[in-house]
Amino acid sequence: MSKRERVIRMSVEQPLWRALTGYRVLTLLYAIGLFASAYDDYDRPGVALAYYAVLTVWTLATLPRVQNAAACTKRFLAVDLAVALTGIVLTPWVVTQGHIDRGGPTLPSIWTAGSVLAYALKGGWRWAAFASTPVAAANLIERGHPARDTVHNVILVWVASIAIGYVVEVARASERTLARALEIEAATRERERLARDIHDGVLQVLAMVQRRGAVLGGEAAELGRLAGEQEVALRTLVSGGLVPPSRLSEDEAEGAVVRLVEEPDGGGPVDLRTLLARYAGSRVGLAEPGAPVELPPGAARELAAAVGAALDNVRRHAGEAARAWILVEDEPGEVVVTVRDDGPGIPEGRLAQAEGEGRLGVAQSIRGRLRDLGGSAELCSTPGQGTEVELKVPKVSPGKAERR
Repeated sequence: MSKRERVIRMSVEQPLWRALTGYRVLTLLYAIGLFASAYDDYDRPGVALAYYAVLTVWTLATLPRVQNAAACTKRFLAVDLAVALTGIVLTPWVVTQGHIDRGGPTLPSIWTAGSVLAYALKGGWRWAAFASTPVAAANLIERGHPARDTVHNVILVWVASIAIGYVVEVARASERTLARALEIEAATRERERLARDIHDGVLQVLAMVQRRGAVLGGEAAELGRLAGEQEVALRTLVSGGLVPPSRLSEDEAEGAVVRLVEEPDGGGPVDLRTLLARYAGSRVGLAEPGAPVELPPGAARELAAAVGAALDNVRRHAGEAARAWILVEDEPGEVVVTVRDDGPGIPEGRLAQAEGEGRLGVAQSIRGRLRDLGGSAELCSTPGQGTEVELKVPKVSPGKAERR
């Protein structure tokens, strides 16, 4: 079955870029409104009108530049900051001295903070500090002396931009960490899936060769010994495994990117009964509902494979003569399959010991499969009274339930 690649993009800073876009437009309107309300304070209103025309064209034309970090280039940032500084420096030339003495706003007013914030979002707190410095100097020059309100506004812009820049840096580091964690989780799930497949096939064959070789003796015994060594080596490899390096986006605009390879379900629901029918036989009884027991294809295959792994354990530990029964129950929200045998049971602590030795039959082939589906596996065994394994799988996978 063909696999598809699912791309997960995580960008904490993207909402900040959208907020900056809106901020620039709103503060442009605010600056123009201040000019209109204090028109009498302007000695050269024509110069102010020309500046606001340039500021309006520049703001609207460069909106795509503040959509993400990739589009917000260094050249754009430099020109944007120059536009803001020009407006501040022009203010004493176009307004009355009374306007300045009363602490009236500069031509760009709080629009200037948008330029500084763009630096913060693009490069972090260091870039924010770099952009805040000339803005602070220009405001002090415009006022002519370090008045209290001017110093207050300068410090406010400085601290706010540096704080936002620092938050952006922390957010980017968190995205990389989260992307790495998701990659590790995906790699672990893939390794567990491979471990189940190997356990269901290769490891069982190697174990059988080892047992038969010991019984036959001679050259077959040597072959069995080699098969046993390879089984141990393969179990060690499967239980350890390697985690591939995380693939992160080189484009800061996309945030952290994780690529997960998954197998699509494909097609409609599958009747679980048809998959379990092949296990029925002279020593395996199957009790099932009269109506179809429908599950998504992937869930049905994994549940059937878990049942097969449970029956393999019956044959291996209880012997070929042991009998087993499969009971299928179709509940409203889940499917429950119970596998019971009449073998000698499992001694207390044997499962933990087997898992420690790298024998992952129950841990991977049964519990691991159902855990990936959002289900569970409960094993109950009493020495001398057989073993019962109860497998539960929800009818809706966890991923689909979250999307609803």
